[in-house]
Amino acid sequence: MPRVKRGTHRRASRKKTLALASGYFLTKSKLHRSAQEAVEKALRYGYIGRKHKKRNFRSLWIVRINAACRTADISYSRLIDGLKKAGVGLNRKMIADIAATDDAAFKQLVAQAKAALGRA
Repeated sequence: MPRVKRGTHRRASRKKTLALASGYFLTKSKLHRSAQEAVEKALRYGYIGRKHKKRNFRSLWIVRINAACRTADISYSRLIDGLKKAGVGLNRKMIADIAATDDAAFKQLVAQAKAALGRA
């Protein structure tokens, strides 16, 4: 088998890893092996974090909608059920934004939900 020295490719790969690890503490930003482990772990955390971010924001929207629902004398689950039965195609992000910024529009959504629940 021929001997492979991996000149430029190896250097480029190591440079890329060390560039990603710049700002890390002590050897994690200087030595390739430590930097490689730190970068791999950071990328794993980043991937998981993007999933957690979606989960956290959804729960935040639900809390905001629930708080606005309580002032309008309806529970969160009844509101969502009523909006689905009324055929309102708003997601929780939009409903939470309406609840936080536009009180009159949210009252209309609550009225639609209550009307749809009354029919069912």
